[in-house]
Amino acid sequence: MKFFDCSTAPSPRQVRIFIAEKGIKDIIETIEVNLRDGEQLTDEFRKVNPYCTVPVLETDDGTRVYSTAGCCRYLEEAYPEPCLMGNTNEEKAIIADMQWRVEIDGLLAVGEALRNSAPGLKDRALTGPDNYAQIPDLAERGRKRVERFFIMMDQILENKNYIAGSDFTYADITAYCAISFATRLKFDLPDNAINLHQWFESINERASSKM
Repeated sequence: MKFFDCSTAPSPRQVRIFIAEKGIKDIIETIEVNLRDGEQLTDEFRKVNPYCTVPVLETDDGTRVYSTAGCCRYLEEAYPEPCLMGNTNEEKAIIADMQWRVEIDGLLAVGEALRNSAPGLKDRALTGPDNYAQIPDLAERGRKRVERFFIMMDQILENKNYIAGSDFTYADITAYCAISFATRLKFDLPDNAINLHQWFESINERASSKM
């Protein structure tokens, strides 16, 4: 398999951590895509992914998967241990529900704040092949959404070790990537969000978090 990655972006990092948790890093060829230089927009990369985004997972038969969720689902089915997406119907539903929640309210909120304000992303307010102008009001909304996300996460983690229950799952991976990316962008975790701080520190101790 081939994995098209970008070491500085949060979305492919989700797949990178997923791969590390599965213990299959050594059997996957990783290809770095330089988003800062716009490599994802080149004609060569468009042949790999017409959506001009990473991650991309190319399976052994040449099938390409273009979304984070799709990449992780394929890997979960191909390498079921350790389980990261649930065993029972209830577990699978809860994990998928929480993963969607942190993707929308966390990762996309951080992206909204960044992509609508960073000078280097002028006219690149959305990922993909087309250019879109930045909207400052969306940047401000994104910042408020991130702050709300931190509060929501702290509440979700009350009396729980992990987001979807007692086990580390794909939902934790997505939330960790969103929050660690937010902290890189100078968003501070609230001092009184004790549950969130404890959870974040525990994920930081996992070997996969270094990916």
